[in-house]
Amino acid sequence: MGVMHIPGHTHQRPGEVSLEEIRSLMGNCQLCELGQTRSNLVFGVGDPHARVMIIGEGPGKNEDLQGEPFVGAAGKKLDALLGNAGLTRDEVYIANVVKCRPPSNRNPRPAEIEACSPFLREQVRSIWPDAIICLGNFASQWVLKTDRGVMSLRGRLHQQGHFVVLPTFHPAACIYHSEWQPLLEEDLRLLGAWLREHPAGEA
Repeated sequence: MGVMHIPGHTHQRPGEVSLEEIRSLMGNCQLCELGQTRSNLVFGVGDPHARVMIIGEGPGKNEDLQGEPFVGAAGKKLDALLGNAGLTRDEVYIANVVKCRPPSNRNPRPAEIEACSPFLREQVRSIWPDAIICLGNFASQWVLKTDRGVMSLRGRLHQQGHFVVLPTFHPAACIYHSEWQPLLEEDLRLLGAWLREHPAGEA
């Protein structure tokens, strides 16, 4: 994970910079064109010391209006799905690859992902989870530094430095591809088994 140059913080260690400091640094971010079309910047939500961090793609309409990730239909689906991993929403931290809604929910563009990446990297460093769940192609490719699609990456845990990474389908995709839902549930159970086998402090 790269180091973002936050004033007063050089060569910060994991957990040294708080989520509040990172959010404050973003301010009214205009580093890419999404800043001109959003209603709210959607920074992230959840336990700042979570063992599991979830990274999605980008805010949708409901998220943009409320300023919180996964509050629409995909959010309800995610809440229900987390039980497969033995988790509840208040035990995880949820963020997205881009913090602002792409117009009409189009895919985020490379320049937009690049502009947002330093902030997401610092969120990961601040939380320093044991495991990261990547929902969909953009999150999986960003974390695993690959061009491969989630279909070829899912079904197993990947070790990426300190982190155990689970690439899997985005819950929103399962609304349109119901045949993927059992695979997503299977992936989450895989992570749940790993969490049970590696209690906190031993991972």
